Amino acid sequence: MNINILQSEIQEFINKNSNTSISKLALQKNPFPEVDWKLILNQIEAKAKAKDKLPSWFNTPNILFPGKISVEQTSSEATALYKSNLVSGENLIDLTGGFGVDDYYFSKKVKSVVHCEINRELSKIVQHNFEQFQVRNIECRSGDSLEILKKSTQKWDWIYIDPSRRSDVKGKVFMLKDCLPNVPENLDFYFEKSAAILIKTAPLLDLSAGLSELKNVKTIHIIALENEVKELLWELHRDYSGAISVKTANITKGSVDTFDFEMQQNQSLPNYGLPQKYLYEANSAIMKSGAFDEVAIHFKLEKLHKHSHLYTSEELIDFPGRIFEIKAVFPYNKTEIKIHLSGKPCNITTRNFPETVENIRKKWKIKDGGNHYSFFTTDVNTNKIIVFCTKIK
Repeated sequence: MNINILQSEIQEFINKNSNTSISKLALQKNPFPEVDWKLILNQIEAKAKAKDKLPSWFNTPNILFPGKISVEQTSSEATALYKSNLVSGENLIDLTGGFGVDDYYFSKKVKSVVHCEINRELSKIVQHNFEQFQVRNIECRSGDSLEILKKSTQKWDWIYIDPSRRSDVKGKVFMLKDCLPNVPENLDFYFEKSAAILIKTAPLLDLSAGLSELKNVKTIHIIALENEVKELLWELHRDYSGAISVKTANITKGSVDTFDFEMQQNQSLPNYGLPQKYLYEANSAIMKSGAFDEVAIHFKLEKLHKHSHLYTSEELIDFPGRIFEIKAVFPYNKTEIKIHLSGKPCNITTRNFPETVENIRKKWKIKDGGNHYSFFTTDVNTNKIIVFCTKIK
């Protein structure tokens, strides 16, 4: 990183242009010929990416940014804050430090944090940024984290790992053994160094696939941000062999919706029924967890169908997901659709239905948007129905 980029006039230019189109700026002449123009443009583009995701980095003076891809791939501050509440103790080592957002928040809960990063340039950037934040309890080490662990005699209260998928692995199946570092291969060694391991994975990883590769899993956390699942967190404890807890959290600007359950503990079946006055759709974190029956039983709701994963009740309840008031329910046929939907704006969702939203819109000339919502689904009697609603939450 060219240190000249920290000159006050260059930083002022970067801040001033954080909302300017990069393609437009790229056509301009470089006003600072002593610094590579592409480097300045990269800082502007990466900083713009950080505005909502990393407001502390965006708003702190003299922060350096790596490539925009590193900013896109890093944890958001919201999810990093959630993770920080899972750890405590004297020390934590992060084997895949990256841009350091998680470690910044870990440092507020753990007395000493070590940030390992194999990319020497990125490690320098992160160390510089921690100095701007005046964080004194994070040590940045550059190099292969496995070698760093092997050479150290220290024991850790926590090991944190965010493995990245190897670029040479093709196909859609996502396995931890296909990532760097290879956690399943090194897990026994990690447990020699710490009794507690926290692993972050992408939401693409199937829960059963993760469990088939890991051991001593105590808790799985499924974290969504504004109803989009962002990451899975696997909490492993060396001597643990009990039931696995699943904790879901949907973080929004105003609150956090949570729903917790134990895997394979509930053998009960939910009640099924036809649509009543209210319709409920679980948030994306719950949907990822597969707790389709558990959520119905817990909230005493009826499911519309075993595979529809929509819920209903006569009385309104607080629920971790979207809530609708049902205005009409009608069969999926030409006559009813012409009466209720054709040519009118409507938000469409399909659940356990043979056609896609795109095909439905095209086939029946239904416009997008508006204040009404239609769920194309299958009811308990296996009839194709449309539930016409207005949104409450």
